[in-house]
Amino acid sequence: MTSVWSQLLPDRRPTEPLDGDTTADVVVVGAGLVGLWTAYYLLDGDAALDVLVVDAGAVGGGASARGLGACSADLSISAERIALAFGREAAASVREAMRDAVVEVGGALALEQVECGFSFGGALRVARNEAQAERVGELVATAEGWGDEWTYLTPLEVEQHVRVPDVLAGAWTPDCAVLDPARLVRGLLDVLVSRGVRFAEHTTAVRISPRAVVTDRGTVRADHVLTAVEATSPGLATGRSLAAVPAHGLATARLGSATWAQIGLDPGVVVREASHVPVQVRRTADDRLVVTGPGTADRLDRAVAELFPAVSTAGAVRWDGTLGVPRDGLPSVHLDSDGVGGAGGFGGAGIAGANIAGRTLADLVCGIESPLTTLPWVGHRSPDWPPLGGVAVSVALRAAARADDAEAEGRTSRAAAAVLDRVQIG
Repeated sequence: MTSVWSQLLPDRRPTEPLDGDTTADVVVVGAGLVGLWTAYYLLDGDAALDVLVVDAGAVGGGASARGLGACSADLSISAERIALAFGREAAASVREAMRDAVVEVGGALALEQVECGFSFGGALRVARNEAQAERVGELVATAEGWGDEWTYLTPLEVEQHVRVPDVLAGAWTPDCAVLDPARLVRGLLDVLVSRGVRFAEHTTAVRISPRAVVTDRGTVRADHVLTAVEATSPGLATGRSLAAVPAHGLATARLGSATWAQIGLDPGVVVREASHVPVQVRRTADDRLVVTGPGTADRLDRAVAELFPAVSTAGAVRWDGTLGVPRDGLPSVHLDSDGVGGAGGFGGAGIAGANIAGRTLADLVCGIESPLTTLPWVGHRSPDWPPLGGVAVSVALRAAARADDAEAEGRTSRAAAAVLDRVQIG
């Protein structure tokens, strides 16, 4: 089923599939947010480029319009882990880039007059047991060292943002905005078409090689071939470097003013419990509660019941998706000497991450040296998942759920912790 965002969007006539062989300066495989932002910034770097975007389905038909609609500076991999692998300076640069990306998205949308409800409201992390409270405390204590702004909140201070049962502590950051992801996709598509970018929907790339993409409807020859398919076509572009993590979403019916008075959640604020399975919630402009997260679909219902007992999920709009997760948790952006490049692995940080990926790929193609092209994920190759990578992800998700259940009971699960220390799933 399509997401609530796509259901609220008027239908459009799809672009025509590729009709035989053609040429371009740059061909982008994948018309999600990474592909769209890449095309946008390619023209920003060189307006004369002939850019063609091909997609096996419809523009934005993958994960791009299936998330929460949070443009966040958060990443599944911590700055501490990045610092261990690449040094503190590199980790600080990543954190700065993520914060800047949230602002960049808002600025670009304002410049292009893309109406998708972009607004800053901040993000709230809530702790409902001692283990979660400890993680929230560590987040706040270490944030300043990376240039991040997280403020510790007492239970009474948390209630000024949202009212959920049994809160022990919280943390708030301003570096998060919300938007309608389907309208973001549609707006970027309109901008790109007006600037001459060509789109070929329902055109499946079957083989990628230097200076050529073979599709089921013809061959595209181009100086640069860029892939932006995430986990939707892993065999095509990413091999086993990304695993497909199942993700789910639901949107309740419109809630009345009395219910919102009980919840106390303002539009624009993103709320996440400090758990291992990161379920996130927000209020939409039309007063729905939207919930997204990895794992099983019924976990979303349980999260709503625990966090917002006054809210029913009966009759909710539900949808599924996938997140492309690298084994080491670090995304990748690359452009090889043969002109083949790509980006992926930003997972739940997709909106801000896609913007960074697009800008970085455009700089690499246009030969522009910038702070983005020196980030540690440029040229990085995540270790391959084992042949049964999906099994490893399932094990990690179950371990995360067991760890959350144990913490809710005041216990710790050493076995679950050992699995989570090896696999980054957030």
